[in-house]
Amino acid sequence: MTVITEPEAVATEPQAPSIYEAIGGRPSVKAAVDGLYVRLFADPELSRYFPAGLSDRHRAYVVTLLGEAFGGPERYRGPDLAAAHRHLRISNAHFDQTAAHLDAVLDGLGVPRELTDQIIGIVASLRPHIATA
Repeated sequence: MTVITEPEAVATEPQAPSIYEAIGGRPSVKAAVDGLYVRLFADPELSRYFPAGLSDRHRAYVVTLLGEAFGGPERYRGPDLAAAHRHLRISNAHFDQTAAHLDAVLDGLGVPRELTDQIIGIVASLRPHIATA
C-alpha cells in the first residue's frame, strides 16, 4: 500500500519589509529626492553642480536608483554613475554635505531615525562612484 503524506510545513519567519516598503514606496522616495534637490539648489556650495537646474530625466534616474537600492522593484537603467559624475569632481566633503541634506529631508518627512541611518548607509556605499575629486 502507498501512503501519500503532505509535506511538513516549514515554519518561516515573516520577512521584514524592505526600506522601500517601510518608508512608503516610490511616492516617498520621490518626495525625499524632491526635498533633497530643493536643499541642494539652496546650498551655495552645492548648487554650482546644477548650473542648468535639473531635468525630469535626471530626477527620475535618482528616484529609480534609490528605489532599487532601498529594496524596491525599480531597476536603474541610467548612465554609469562613475562616468556621469567624474567630470564634476565632487569632493568627499560635498558628498557628506549632500548626505547631511538628505538626512534632514528624511527627518522632515518623518522617517524614523533607524531607517534614516540605514538609508544614509546605503547612500554612503555610492561614494566611490560619485565623489571623484
